[in-house]
Amino acid sequence: MKALILAGGKGTRLHSLTNDEIPKPMAILKGKPILEWSIEKLKENGINSFFISVSHLKEKIINYFGDGSKFGVQIEYLVEDVPLGSGGSLYYLKGKVAGDFIVCSGDVLFDIDVSKMLDFHIKNNSIITLFTHPNLHPYDSDLVITDKENRVLKFDSKNNIRDYYYKNNVNAGFFIVNENALDYFTEIKKVNMEHDFIQALISSGERVFAYKSPEYIKDVGTLDRFKNAENDIDKNIVKKKCLRNKQKAIFIDRDGVINKYKGFIKTASEIELKDKVIDAIKTINRSEYLAIVVSNQPVIARGDSTFEQVDEMFNKIETLLGKEGAYLDGIYYCPHHPHSGYDGEVKELKIECDCRKPKIGMLKQAEVDFNLDLTKCYIIGDSNADIQTGINAGIKQIRVKSEHNE
Repeated sequence: MKALILAGGKGTRLHSLTNDEIPKPMAILKGKPILEWSIEKLKENGINSFFISVSHLKEKIINYFGDGSKFGVQIEYLVEDVPLGSGGSLYYLKGKVAGDFIVCSGDVLFDIDVSKMLDFHIKNNSIITLFTHPNLHPYDSDLVITDKENRVLKFDSKNNIRDYYYKNNVNAGFFIVNENALDYFTEIKKVNMEHDFIQALISSGERVFAYKSPEYIKDVGTLDRFKNAENDIDKNIVKKKCLRNKQKAIFIDRDGVINKYKGFIKTASEIELKDKVIDAIKTINRSEYLAIVVSNQPVIARGDSTFEQVDEMFNKIETLLGKEGAYLDGIYYCPHHPHSGYDGEVKELKIECDCRKPKIGMLKQAEVDFNLDLTKCYIIGDSNADIQTGINAGIKQIRVKSEHNE
């Protein structure tokens, strides 16, 4: 498998580090250029053949990396005589790649299990798979809109006015692309990776999917983000978040813990975050733990709310958290009524459920999805069902006071 790293940016937002004497991907992060971090991490995933697109101060990159031999890889340079945007250099790959290949930005720090993403890509017969994740600033990021199967429907540009509640699902600048997608390129021209290239494939009916993962992949294109990345390296968080390693999570109940308890909440308008919950979730985000919501939502089986209305409730929570720099790594909810054989409007839900707390189905699914070590996880809740869930799963429990149990 081959990889293309996009390294043509000027890095004006990192001028205090680059001084316009080196291109942005050559900014020194903990002793080596950002670009070197990318090559090392991809090499750890078995990728040894690279294309690097270069433009601004290209000789700085070419002189440092050469043909790649001193780094144990092969490198070929794609020179952009004029800037071609985030996707235009893919034109030069026509006839140079076969099957699937990686494309990633040269200003991101990451450590991900590429094999897991590739399995998802192949399983879905995807022409392009985007790595997506929740980030600290979804309000000024392009959002990736998907269906229930994670097929990408469209992009919501950060420049759009968002008058709706949205999922914190952001394109991370890391892609698996099939060679057939290159048929899009018929000439050398400036192309935006998402809004021109990928959107054209979506509009023509091609299968484009989002691989959602909590692994570490962050843009270091501003001074603040660069410094945060340095701290994360020092704390070994970058490596620990890779899904090749067992993960730790804090499971969080919703009603009475994240939002104020108001009985059976039926619409997003009733959602109101509890005091200090944003700070608490930000603390989890800065740690090596994942923040995962597990919530019973019997309002669906009762016929009081639809799946769409419940999704909007969670979207409101993600929107409110995202505006303050906090995020959730995963959300699981059980739509079933506590009594088996409930004879409500939703006939298909008349089943014996193993996901409704205090049963542990949601936690077991998260264990698979996130490669969790449940023995190192916690659950935070405000009810007997939450605490019993933790006991049943063999994890530590924390009970908080809420309007539900006062």
